[in-house]
Order: sequence, then C-alpha cells, then structure tokens
Amino acid sequence: MGDAAYRHVWAVEQLAVGPGDRVLEVGCGHGVGASLVCERLEGGRLTAIDRSAAMVAAATRRNRAHVEAGRARFEVAALERVELDGEVDTVFAVNVAALWRDADRTLPVVRDALAPGGALAVFHQPPWWRDADAIAAFGEEVAGTLRRHGFELDGIHVGDRDPVPVVGVIARP
Repeated sequence: MGDAAYRHVWAVEQLAVGPGDRVLEVGCGHGVGASLVCERLEGGRLTAIDRSAAMVAAATRRNRAHVEAGRARFEVAALERVELDGEVDTVFAVNVAALWRDADRTLPVVRDALAPGGALAVFHQPPWWRDADAIAAFGEEVAGTLRRHGFELDGIHVGDRDPVPVVGVIARP
C-alpha cells in the first residue's frame, strides 16, 4: 500500500464514522478518503469539496456508485464558500494546510458547519518527516491553533508508517 492510500485508510479509521453520519471532507483530491468514508455509510452522506475542478472530476469518477446511491456529493468549492444541507457530524481533511495556516478564515466555517458534538479531524503526512519529535511538535502546533479558535482537543494520533508517519489531530468546538 502506498503512502497516499495508507494515510487515507489510517485517517478514516481514526474518524469512527457511523452509518448515519453526515461528513464533510475538505480537499478531497482523487477521492480516496471519500471512498473509504462512503463504504461506512448507510443513510449518511458525504459532501467532499476541493478547489480543483480536475480533482473533483477524478473523485466523482472514482465514487460514481456512491454518488448514484446518494451517499456522496462532490463540489468544486473553497471551504469558506461551501453550501451544506444542514450541519455535519465530522469535518476532516488530509494534507490541507489551510486548516491551521489560515485558521482565522477556515476554523469559524468549520465550527459553524459542525452539529453539536461534532468533530474536526486534521491529518497530515509531509514526506520530509522522519522523527517522532517533529511529528509530536507538529501535532501540538495544530492542537494549539485549534484551541486558540475555541476547539477542545480529543487527541493527537500518530500512524507509524515507515519511513513517513502520519499525524492526526481531532478536536471539537
């Protein structure tokens, strides 16, 4: 399994998506994470967004059966412009730096989108990371940003992938 598939499989395992959940994926790329989430849904729905029309087209093709079944919707949109059909239970993103680098703009949108008890999960796997100290420091940096924007930390999780681990920070408003 390549790093991209591993990071998505691991990330979706951390989400604990329930069959009826409403999920928003920010930066869906080719739709790998969307496929994994949709496999867990029975009555729930995934909205996946990306700024790139090419990525949304690829994700839609990959997930055609989920779209036709009404489990998934893909949209070319920036997070601050997405239109949701009500609140979501989970917002997640893999390798989307805007959630911590542009937090003043993005995190209020996430907070408004989440249903009571909902969670934000931020996953990242930069290829240059090799040591546990860098991973832990990054996780704490993201957690600090989320705390400063009114989120309470559920946890920092590290997936041991050789040679490049992946880190996830999960928080709730």
